[in-house]
Amino acid sequence: MCGIVGFTGRRDAAPILLDGLSKLEYRGYDSAGVAVGGQSGIQMVKTSGVIKNLKEKTHDGMDLPGHSGIGHTRWATHGAPTDLNAHPHMSNNEKFAIVHNGIIENYAVLREELKEKGFIFKSETDTEVIVHLLDFYYTGDFKTTVMKTVARLEGSYALGVICADFPGHLFAVREAGPLILGVGVDEHYFASDVTALISHTKNVIYLEDGQFAQLTPDGISLYDSTGAAIEAPVTRVVWDIEAAEKGGYEHFMLKEIMEQPSALKATIEPRIKQGEIVLDEFSLSEEDLQNINKIIITACGSAYYAGCQGKYAIEELCRIPVEIDLASELRYRNPLVDDKTLLIVVSQSGETADTIAAMKECKDRGAKILAIVNVVGSTISKLADHVIYTWAGPEIAVATTKGYSTQVAVLDLFAVYLAKRLGRIDDARYQELMDCIRQFPALVQRAIDLNPNLMQLAEQYHNKENVFFIGRYNDYAACLEGSLKLKEISYIHSEAYAAGELKHGTIALIEEGRLVIALCCYERLFDKMMSNIKEVKARGACVLGVALEGNREIFKEADDVIAVPRTEPIFNALAEIIPLQLFSYYVAKENGCDIDKPKNLAKSVTVE
Repeated sequence: MCGIVGFTGRRDAAPILLDGLSKLEYRGYDSAGVAVGGQSGIQMVKTSGVIKNLKEKTHDGMDLPGHSGIGHTRWATHGAPTDLNAHPHMSNNEKFAIVHNGIIENYAVLREELKEKGFIFKSETDTEVIVHLLDFYYTGDFKTTVMKTVARLEGSYALGVICADFPGHLFAVREAGPLILGVGVDEHYFASDVTALISHTKNVIYLEDGQFAQLTPDGISLYDSTGAAIEAPVTRVVWDIEAAEKGGYEHFMLKEIMEQPSALKATIEPRIKQGEIVLDEFSLSEEDLQNINKIIITACGSAYYAGCQGKYAIEELCRIPVEIDLASELRYRNPLVDDKTLLIVVSQSGETADTIAAMKECKDRGAKILAIVNVVGSTISKLADHVIYTWAGPEIAVATTKGYSTQVAVLDLFAVYLAKRLGRIDDARYQELMDCIRQFPALVQRAIDLNPNLMQLAEQYHNKENVFFIGRYNDYAACLEGSLKLKEISYIHSEAYAAGELKHGTIALIEEGRLVIALCCYERLFDKMMSNIKEVKARGACVLGVALEGNREIFKEADDVIAVPRTEPIFNALAEIIPLQLFSYYVAKENGCDIDKPKNLAKSVTVE
């Protein structure tokens, strides 16, 4: 969840570190700090609060001379968000400074051991044990000291380390946490996210678990966990810094909502060739495909809700049972998984800790793994047997929009592809569905254009303290994501319910003035949804209906209406979510919320 940057070169390090941390603000954080190594040793400054405070405290880095250093943005896990608990952490003798993303599971044992040896702890963090271990094992050999230290650690960690005795040298270590090296000319970098590097270099190396790297201005040396030298490919990042900037929009979230037509085009167009869906990334043999008797989709957060829509589409078209499982639950139970199971793993970042753990659990039991991810070179993409990239481009706002919609598009595309390969749909139906998918970019643009009144609706409803979303079939899948969007950026309590469950308890919460957002786009069940609307209206609820373009019946019961363009019914969720994203955005804006960086949330959850 934290952000990490490191730099070594011929230029002053501090301004570069502060710039990198600013690029990582979107990940969420509550404190920040930098440590710079120079001829007079290591200088460290850190503070709770925002990076602006750190810039002011260091006069934009001018107070920290030196050509190498490390920086960090922290979300509190062990210890409150205070100056003392902020990273970096420094050894008692000020020989070492480190930054850390992850959780050290055996830190309590190590802490007691080190306290008995006379080391003094200044923070409540699990991270501080690492810097004292470095001090304990140090005999003058930087590399050996790092190796001995990480051998004692249990848990997840991405580490950046500097030593006062080795100006210009950095060590970067990865175990179950993202860490990327930036390759420059007479300068090199590391970061937890490529957005911190892209303004300086597009040439990157993705560290693997168990690997570590030594960076100097002259080059990068890579090692495996035994210390043996290894080589890794240099990857060229294909997007530029403009893709990670606001481009005239007030917030990244609004920009990314508006980018969805182009993102979907990038996702879909290369995969439809000469009238056929071509998934070169999915190479399961015909025999293995025919043997699949169950599909499990696993993910967390919005990716999980994309999976809910995927379940409806795959089951409807392929007639294979599909389970949708939260990764944080799947990883800890005894799942019924074998070599006839296809596990579909969905993650924007490809670094989600619970999803990785669930994936490994199922892989050990023989499941075939298909990953749907956005970030090339991510952990999930490397662990999977097959990978379909969403190609959504960089997503900066913490609340996902184009990340979610491209995941839904890939799942829908895969459902049609798989149904054809399994012989579950004929050529005419295949062509009809494929034509619908081709229209996804235009569909989403139409969903934006149809609803110029969303800002006014937000002004009308922004002061509601509790909101309920209701829907049936894949409308319910869209409810789940729509509700999450509203709660995570506006801080309004919002829940999604299957409309048929209203009588089973939920209706007790309906009272005068309560806002109910009713999704009614699955027309086969429209009459049942109208009955549900009448139920909540009879108890005083305000109803914001979401219905297909041209539907006039909804106006008989709903107080206000959001229109959704028509498409194939099993693909409704994609069209529905767009105006709900915009509605949530405008509500949050009305409430004065920090839309791109909602409180307590992080873009990529890399620890439990």
